Amino acid sequence: MNNEEFKIKFKKRLYKFTLNLLKYIDKLKKDSITNRISDQLIRSGTSIIANFVEGQASSSRKEFINYMHISLKSCNESKLWLSLLKDSGKADKGETDILLNELIETGKIIASIILSSKGKK
Repeated sequence: MNNEEFKIKFKKRLYKFTLNLLKYIDKLKKDSITNRISDQLIRSGTSIIANFVEGQASSSRKEFINYMHISLKSCNESKLWLSLLKDSGKADKGETDILLNELIETGKIIASIILSSKGKK
């Protein structure tokens, strides 16, 4: 798979994850805790793909790496919010684990992109 094919495939994967995340959030029981965490999770979860896409239009390698760093940070933040929902009993553990596993894989891929872009891999 060449670099362009990878970018397209990974962007589709991020898009699918984002849609699944929004569906997951929409199914949560509405209360003061889940409402606040859901708002944060929407911001961080959608930021992953938004910054990945922005990074594709970067005018320099440095700018690209910066967008990838932001995407990775959003991925890590999203893992926190999902873990809090799961561990507090506010969300279905099975569904949450599926999303968490996808975020773990996504984070590894983005970290690898960052290292490759810096010439460290």
